[in-house]
Amino acid sequence: MKVLGVDPGLTRCGVGVVDGVAGRPLTMVGVGVVRTPADADTAHRLVLIERGIDEWLDTHRPEYVAVERVFSQHNVRTVMGTAQASAVAMLCAARRGLPVALHTPSEVKAAVTGSGRADKAQVGTMVTRLLRLAEPPKPADAADALALAICHIWRAPAVNRLQLAQAAARRTPAPVRTLKGTR
Repeated sequence: MKVLGVDPGLTRCGVGVVDGVAGRPLTMVGVGVVRTPADADTAHRLVLIERGIDEWLDTHRPEYVAVERVFSQHNVRTVMGTAQASAVAMLCAARRGLPVALHTPSEVKAAVTGSGRADKAQVGTMVTRLLRLAEPPKPADAADALALAICHIWRAPAVNRLQLAQAAARRTPAPVRTLKGTR
């Protein structure tokens, strides 16, 4: 399974591709950051992010895209830019018919380090170990993108089984129950 992880951001959007399956050693295929100038207007920055993500999708041909789920932060301006970059990544994947998975930061940290409260340095260290790299990817946005891809590879089999079971349950009609003594 080849997964493109996207750590969304308006100034630095981390991207990383990991190939592998749960329970086996994983391989980093590529890692980087799509950058936009902070002084450019938001619409232009989103176009630059779109072009960058499209280039990664064209070059690496992932089967899945894992994007960090945006959560409420204190700085509304920051969260808006992150949400917009996240939407661009989802749009790029959807255009190609690629499944998109959203993972929360704590979910990714827990999957990669064993603790949902791990700091960026711990995530970088574990990504380095798990992918057998000489040094942690820099900046942290790049390491976070790889962590997203790793999280998805490890969680996808269980999530897929759960989704299939839920779909089957929706297709099966609920049994009709009657109370004793009533018709």
